[in-house]
Amino acid sequence: MNKRTLAAFTAAVAAVCAAFAAFVFWGPGESAAAAAPAKTAAVKSGKASVVYMTKEISPESLVRIYKVLGFEPVGKTAVKISTGESSRSNHLRPALIKDLVQSVNGTIVECNTAYGGNRATTVLHWQQIKQRGYLDIAPVDLMDKDGEMEIPIKIKNGNISADIVGKHIDDYGSLICLSHFKGHAMAGFGGAIKNMSIGMASSHGKLRIHTAGHSDTQWGAGGTQDGFLESMAEATTAVIDRFKGRVVYINVMNNMSIDCDCDGNPSKPTIHDMGILASYDPVALDKACVDLIYNHVAGSDENTQTFIDRVNGRNGLHTLEYAEKIGLGSRKYSIKSIDAE
Repeated sequence: MNKRTLAAFTAAVAAVCAAFAAFVFWGPGESAAAAAPAKTAAVKSGKASVVYMTKEISPESLVRIYKVLGFEPVGKTAVKISTGESSRSNHLRPALIKDLVQSVNGTIVECNTAYGGNRATTVLHWQQIKQRGYLDIAPVDLMDKDGEMEIPIKIKNGNISADIVGKHIDDYGSLICLSHFKGHAMAGFGGAIKNMSIGMASSHGKLRIHTAGHSDTQWGAGGTQDGFLESMAEATTAVIDRFKGRVVYINVMNNMSIDCDCDGNPSKPTIHDMGILASYDPVALDKACVDLIYNHVAGSDENTQTFIDRVNGRNGLHTLEYAEKIGLGSRKYSIKSIDAE
């Protein structure tokens, strides 16, 4: 065999091996390009992650910022939102998200809560979903209505070794994490990381995260505040791994109360609406939203200090510090406006 023939033979063998590896890892009918996330957080390279932003909050701008990301979903697309504890909560309304959800032929996904209230059981939760009007715009799936499952967390020496999520998670190939950015009574703030962890967890999973692994059934069973914040970041990595990185994150900065959408009677928002931000990096995205509020020069009818005090009082920034430490994303970012000059 001459050198030219040998080179051709070697190239052919390599191509066959690569094709076989792709088949084994990604499965039939699914290319490596499609299986991998379109973009990833630039943590390892030390570069800043890109966060896109529009100051316009409308159905049209929500679709536009999603398209700018260039995300190419694989399989069924789940759109994770909070359906809100009551009609008075500040959750994202169906009229705002309808065009985006329908443009990707998406299914709105949720899980039951762990604190009682209007969404603690599937029956009660369905009533709230119907009342909010979400079934009028898209299919809705309570992912834990048929049970739950554990998915592994690969963080060494972490607080929790597995996340508990709804069984239906494997019905979806891609995920749009669509979050309402706001304060939170326990985490300090709620954005992409909270929506991916607490939001995607079943009721038992929520308790595991809140207690930093001390209990799946009982509030106050142990764990520290920092352990809870770290567990949110750890659970987020498990969900991302389950979707093989096929996740994109969008935060809507409107109606920003210091209280979460899980509060049925939240404090009145004291900060003007700021816009919609989106990224492939959940850490950079949440950090950008926090920084916008921390650095905002409040108008005479605004009060950013209540939000800042809520975050600082819960050591909320530790979530981002730890998330970066475990490789979830980068706190370094650059904001790119998609609004016309």
